[in-house]
Amino acid sequence: MNKIIFETKNLLAHYLAKELISLANNGNIKNVALSGGSTPQAIFDVMASEYNEIINWQNIRFFWVDERCVPPTHNDSNYGMTKKHLLDKIEIKNENICRIKCELQPLNALNEYIISINNNVSKKNGFPEFDLIILGMGDDGHTASIFPHEINLWNSDNICEIGHHPITNQERITLSGKVINNAKKIIFLITGSNKARKVKDIFTKNISAQKYPAYFVDITKSLWLFDKDAACLI
Repeated sequence: MNKIIFETKNLLAHYLAKELISLANNGNIKNVALSGGSTPQAIFDVMASEYNEIINWQNIRFFWVDERCVPPTHNDSNYGMTKKHLLDKIEIKNENICRIKCELQPLNALNEYIISINNNVSKKNGFPEFDLIILGMGDDGHTASIFPHEINLWNSDNICEIGHHPITNQERITLSGKVINNAKKIIFLITGSNKARKVKDIFTKNISAQKYPAYFVDITKSLWLFDKDAACLI
């Protein structure tokens, strides 16, 4: 697997920003799907403060890998977090922001998001082909909003699915695994020592890793970016 280990989360953020510079400053609009969580939040802060004038934001169309079924103003909203830490601080057209409208009923939000994806993202192999998908991984091995107890959603033939948090049963809209693996490039952002055991299982191909949705991300097109704590066992 392609991996880079950074001493700090800040250095990881700078690396990802340079990836976006290369992508956004090279011609046509690129379709990028973002993830939520504390790691992207810190990275968005760096991008907004240090790369605002360098990245051609008008050449990026933002989507989300997944979203919790809450209004956009809710503290749990992935879009809301991105808006606060990145979108409100950069110059980007509203039409370049394709959020999941989770103020609607989950099935309506899912269907509207599928329409938005189909209207903006070209297809390959029968599925939308994002230019870049940015993923995180939970300490249970989940990625997007596909959790181990619903790992069957990974192989869904649908563009999106409704997943459920294993403890709270909170509903979430998520891209399916087939869409994730159909992207041109996938970047994993993984920080924190609480992820280290799952990272080791995945990289050593331990049989237990087959319970983790993150294990099934296509290794031929994915780049794993770690801080030293997350990578301490590999």
